Amino acid sequence: DVQLQASGGGLVQAGGSLSLSCVVAGITFDDYAIGWFRQAPGKGREGVSCISRASGTTYTADSVKGRFTISSDNAKNTVYLKMNNLQPEDTAIYYCVAHAVFCTIQDQEIDYWGKGTLVTVSS
Repeated sequence: DVQLQASGGGLVQAGGSLSLSCVVAGITFDDYAIGWFRQAPGKGREGVSCISRASGTTYTADSVKGRFTISSDNAKNTVYLKMNNLQPEDTAIYYCVAHAVFCTIQDQEIDYWGKGTLVTVSS
């Protein structure tokens, strides 16, 4: 079974930081782009950031560029999302996702979804 185990969500004040982790199992880590989508209350899903060892590329949405950083530890099959200067509009459920080879921001193209972790930013 494919497992994308996300953790690290929580409640933080505006301007604060959180780090999300996603441990990947059941797929070949090097063959997939691993990333994060989020869904805020009442809104659609948004591709936040992605890293692909297979294609050697990363993607970061303009809405979080300069504040969020994605990284990976290939030895641990783990992807991290460091989130700085969090704002109330970052409040959402964050999902770890996997797509074959290339990063994508189209949620319908995602191959695997993990269970989300809730990030709440208070003003």
